[in-house]
Amino acid sequence: MSDKETSTLQSYVDKATGAAQSVLGSLTGNTADNVTTALSHASNVHSLTMLQKQAEDRKREAEAKDNLSHAGGNVAGHSVSASGVAANDPNRSAGSWNQTVGSGKETVGNMLGMEGLKKEGQDQNAQGKAQEAQGQLSDLGQGVSDRVQGAVGGAVAGVTGDAEAKKRAEETHDRGKTLQRGAESDIQKQNP
Repeated sequence: MSDKETSTLQSYVDKATGAAQSVLGSLTGNTADNVTTALSHASNVHSLTMLQKQAEDRKREAEAKDNLSHAGGNVAGHSVSASGVAANDPNRSAGSWNQTVGSGKETVGNMLGMEGLKKEGQDQNAQGKAQEAQGQLSDLGQGVSDRVQGAVGGAVAGVTGDAEAKKRAEETHDRGKTLQRGAESDIQKQNP
């Protein structure tokens, strides 16, 4: 929201604009509604080529912005995106750790023929997966909520002219976007 260059909505608008320009340019040789007859055929062909190139460039730029807008990841218990950094729900890290320890116990139990340790590891791994999923859902829900709250707050602040409230709303929106993208990144990795 605060960064027009990475706005998902802006990238969709740019894609649609580029596509419309490309189609209109292909049909008329010009994106203007009133095509002038003073242009020679060669000039029309050149204009068409330039307009199509501009439209294609705009579509590529919009796709790049869209990809950047959806990029997100996690580093040391924090979600990171083009919008910033936000602390993850602690269940995500704890769940991941429990999965790792559980897998280790399961491996050692298998290697040494210790069924009790193997079963304990399987149980801890399963509990870790559930715990991590709970944290991911919490961050996803909080992220969506923060984005909506920030968008609405920003709109209200824009109408009332309250610059401080608008800034706080943008920060809330950006934190939400970062949490949402971080959770989505993890979920996509686990469910390709």
